[in-house]
Amino acid sequence: MAPPKPQGRGFGHLLAIMMTRLHVWLYRMSGGRIGGRMFNSPVLLLTTTGAKSGLLRTQPLLYLDTSGSTYVIVGSYGGSDTAPAWAVNLLKNPGAHIQVGSKILKVNSAVAPAPRKSELWPKLVAMYPDYQVYQQCTTRDIPVFVLTSA
Repeated sequence: MAPPKPQGRGFGHLLAIMMTRLHVWLYRMSGGRIGGRMFNSPVLLLTTTGAKSGLLRTQPLLYLDTSGSTYVIVGSYGGSDTAPAWAVNLLKNPGAHIQVGSKILKVNSAVAPAPRKSELWPKLVAMYPDYQVYQQCTTRDIPVFVLTSA
């Protein structure tokens, strides 16, 4: 069964914001020992610059570590037809910071071109099978972002 698509900005939206902030705070305070894994997958903190506001925004995201210096994240937004804000931010400003455990890195991001995405997608789905479900929920081609050390 597909997860529900995000609806407006009601109580659920407020709760999601509060839970995300708590997750970020716990991750930072513990160096990733708390909140460093979800759904049997590793989690990093991605900090981007807001495309409209210019403010720093931090989001915990599942990631695939492909080499120790390259990290892969997925702009799925639970299968929504809208891209997540962090993905829009990266498209406008590809420079960002990530925290992986206690390590903080400056990174550059790029959307994986189709051949690279085809190579990464099975690994991402093996790590978190719902990515495939999310792709089936939307007509949007879910982007895969490759983050490399700057």
